[in-house]
Amino acid sequence: MAVNMKGKSLISINDLSVEEIWEIFELSSSLKLKVISGEQHHLLKGKTLGMIFSKPSTRTRVSFEVGIYQLGGIGLYFGPGDLQLKRSESVPDTAKVLSRYLSGIMIRTFDHQDVVDLAKYASIPVINGLTDLLHPCQVLSDLFTILEKKRTLKGLKLAYVGDGNNMAHSLLHGCSKVGMNISIASPKDYQPQKQIVDNALKNAKSSGSKVEIVDDPAKAVKDADVIYTDVWASMGQESESEKRKKIFKDYQVNSNLVKHAKEDYIFMHCLPAHRGDEVTDEVADSPNSVIFDEAENRLHVQKAIMALLM
Repeated sequence: MAVNMKGKSLISINDLSVEEIWEIFELSSSLKLKVISGEQHHLLKGKTLGMIFSKPSTRTRVSFEVGIYQLGGIGLYFGPGDLQLKRSESVPDTAKVLSRYLSGIMIRTFDHQDVVDLAKYASIPVINGLTDLLHPCQVLSDLFTILEKKRTLKGLKLAYVGDGNNMAHSLLHGCSKVGMNISIASPKDYQPQKQIVDNALKNAKSSGSKVEIVDDPAKAVKDADVIYTDVWASMGQESESEKRKKIFKDYQVNSNLVKHAKEDYIFMHCLPAHRGDEVTDEVADSPNSVIFDEAENRLHVQKAIMALLM
């Protein structure tokens, strides 16, 4: 039975039911086929999406703007200096004003609380395009890509190697919801937040999946169906870049590490990749790599999210 998500916000995958996640995947698949066949699909004709960017972006900007256009609506881009948000106007007031003009808001920013507050005070759907805590749209696109490549999610093992950042957090939420096993390898002081791990462990009890946090990349990658990594220093952490290179040097996804995975593993990265740091060209450009299919699927999955919420 189809679930009704109209009017809801998407702040975290942890807020979604398993049924809602599968509804997103089914519509993503249908919309992707329409793009391939050239069939018009104006599900959001006349709708407006406000896109707030405190952080610059390639994939998020292009996929949301093209996505709303393909759905028959229009996207309005707001860069860091374009709104009064948190300069001379509060988040609640901004939320209430934008709700009078727009059909939905996508925000990509630093502070997760800003997204929570925006959704609380807006009367229209708010989509989390990324915060320092979570990156739900990326991970829903990742899971959709794994489903395309592996034809299932339940019981697969995903190994994430690197910083316990927003990507690790949303992968913990996503994998544990859909019944995928997840093993995260991060240095001791860079592991995912306890609250997020606790959420994942709770989800795993319902879905029958396993959640593991280790500091040994080889252990995490052993028998993995999917290997995932991200940059060692995220946006806003540039000053820590050199320090992190030393700490994470043993966490590079290279030809030696991937030997521990299943032969038909797939390699994933949310991009942009710092080649030669967290991943080598040999792995990123290998036949096992699906990084550009994964990037493309941001478009199809976010269109499904917009269509269902807006």
